[in-house]
Amino acid sequence: MSLGVSEVALAADRLDGVADIIDRCADLPRRSFAPDDVIVEQGAHFGAILVLVEGRIGIERDGILLALMETPGAILGDMSTVLERPATATLRAVDSCIVLCADDGAEYLRSRPDVLFDVAAALATRLDNLTGHLTDIQRQYGGDDSHLGMLEDVLSTLMHHQTRTVTPGSARLPDPDY
Repeated sequence: MSLGVSEVALAADRLDGVADIIDRCADLPRRSFAPDDVIVEQGAHFGAILVLVEGRIGIERDGILLALMETPGAILGDMSTVLERPATATLRAVDSCIVLCADDGAEYLRSRPDVLFDVAAALATRLDNLTGHLTDIQRQYGGDDSHLGMLEDVLSTLMHHQTRTVTPGSARLPDPDY
């Protein structure tokens, strides 16, 4: 099966000992999905925390495949649960997969600080990898007169933006259709 993109495994998906989360979450029910099943649709109210046991799950945002999670112990649903907002991406089974599922992810995380720490570590690793990549782009294009030269201002705004609500759009396109 060709996905049209190179397979990407997020570094947060590869933390040392991340498979231990499967043991810590063994009390959760297992859910199985067939290839191409939509596990959650972007924009849906989800609120669950998923832990990948086996298989591959594609992460799509606005119809674009961003990553494939394939390492047992990968955590999914964490952003929408922690931010208390609708799912920020569509999760789709690439092949047959099994996940552990905490339907009320927020309550599960409140009751399980060990799992909450795993989620925090995964999110922090993703953020660290993203800022490292953006910093590299800034180094390459910081003095550029094109839109890439604005990256320093964008990064600064994103790094210091602490509110929970982000409104999509720009001066050029104030009401995007996404």
